[in-house]
Amino acid sequence: MTELYKSPTDFLLCEISNKVLTITLNRPEAMNALRPEMFDGIKMLVTQAEKDSDVSVIVLEGSGRAFSAGVDLKVLQGFDPKAGKIGDIFDKPAAEAWHTIRNSRCPIIAKVHGACFTGALEMALHCDFVFTTIDTKFGDTHAKFGLRPTWGMSQTLSQAIGVRMAKELSFSARIVSGEEAVKIGIANAAEVDKESLDKLVNKRASQIASNSQEAVKAFKNLYAISQLGLSMEKALEAELEREFPEINDTNERLADFK
Repeated sequence: MTELYKSPTDFLLCEISNKVLTITLNRPEAMNALRPEMFDGIKMLVTQAEKDSDVSVIVLEGSGRAFSAGVDLKVLQGFDPKAGKIGDIFDKPAAEAWHTIRNSRCPIIAKVHGACFTGALEMALHCDFVFTTIDTKFGDTHAKFGLRPTWGMSQTLSQAIGVRMAKELSFSARIVSGEEAVKIGIANAAEVDKESLDKLVNKRASQIASNSQEAVKAFKNLYAISQLGLSMEKALEAELEREFPEINDTNERLADFK
C-alpha cells in the first residue's frame, strides 16, 4: 500500500502516480537554488519510498524555468569558507542525500531542464539517469568561485565523461548545452523541449516500473560493482557470487511470455 508522502519543507513537492514518485524542487523564483532543508527532505522522501512496494521509480525535477541553479549563496552570507569548502551547513545534508540516492533500490531519474549548475549537477550525477532538453545549460563553476568539490564532482563527472573531458569542464568552468551533454556522456538523452522531455521521462519510468522490482534492484546493486575499481575477472566473480533471494516472480513472468 502506498504510504502518505508529505514533504517536510515547502521547497519540495512530491506526488505519486503509476508507481513513480516525483520529487520537485520548488523554489522557482530562485531557479530552485538548493538549501540544506531541501537535501534533508530529499533524503526523507527517498528513504520513505524504500519501504513502499507501490513505488518503483523516483523522478527528481525542478519547477519553473530550471532544474536548479546550484547552491543558494544567500545561505552562505556571513560564513567564512575554509580551504575552499562551504562547510557542514551544506556538506553534511548534501552527503546524506546523495548517499541515500545512490543506495536506493529505486532507479532515480534526474529530469533536467533550463539550468543545472555545480551542486545541482553533482546531485544529478548521483542519479541513475539524466534526461534533459537540448537547450539546457550545464556547468561546474567551483573553480570560478574559489571552491573545491565536496559532493562528488571529481569522481562522478570523470566516471561519466572521462577524466580529460571532466578536467576541461571543471578547470574552465565553461557551460555546455544539453545537446553537448549527451554527446560527452553527462546525459542520456536531450529532447527538443520540456513537453517532449516530460513524455520521454514518463515513458522510461513506465517501462522500468513494468519490470520486476527486485530484478531492477539487483541490477542497481550489480552495476555498482563497476565503480569499485576491480579487475574484470574480480568484477565478474563478484557479479556471479552475489545472491538476491528476493527475486521471486521469475516463474510468473516467464509464464506470461508470449
